[in-house]
Amino acid sequence: MIRKKGLYIVFEGLVGCGKSTQSKLLVEKLKKRFPKRKIIWTREPGGTDIAEAIRKVAQGTEYKEKMNYVCEQYLYAASRAQTLRTIVKPILDKGGIVVSDRSFFTSLANQGFGRNLGLSTVLKINNKAVSDMWPNLVLYLETNIRDALNRTYDKSGDKFEKLGFSFYKKVKHGYSYLAKKYPKIVKTVDGTGTIEEVSERIDKIWTKYLN
Repeated sequence: MIRKKGLYIVFEGLVGCGKSTQSKLLVEKLKKRFPKRKIIWTREPGGTDIAEAIRKVAQGTEYKEKMNYVCEQYLYAASRAQTLRTIVKPILDKGGIVVSDRSFFTSLANQGFGRNLGLSTVLKINNKAVSDMWPNLVLYLETNIRDALNRTYDKSGDKFEKLGFSFYKKVKHGYSYLAKKYPKIVKTVDGTGTIEEVSERIDKIWTKYLN
């Protein structure tokens, strides 16, 4: 259901799919179209000092012991709870637009499918963290797995970039499943081609969600 006030748009996909580039590009387009409207870009995990600190703990730090996948999911949920309440909700309540690089849909794909925790477990862990702050629109950039893995790099460190083809095959299947399960929210976008070509495909979708 579309909110009466703000609009919450999320970009999803495999690492290296181009979502960071496309999400920031969309923010610039929105600012030009709605100069008087509050429009921000954020990311998950992250966006606030606390959320960014949890991000580093969850995926940017190497440990001698293996992080349990349930522990991993609770960390992401904690970061998410902070970002949604500190950044996203205040903007939406004022009628603004939030564009986010990832959301809890990432957890559904990565932990639910990639880590084999299952959707019900991930949804249960995220229930309180997300509450009713679901995205209005999720733009899933579908890309070739090997192409995505070959062009990804996070200078701050991201353990997920080190995971291989078999993991992301499950994650990609997860995104396809989520697109079918939540067709009113999740829209699949062909992520191949130039930045401009992908951006044009995205434009045809998000414009339908604006008042």
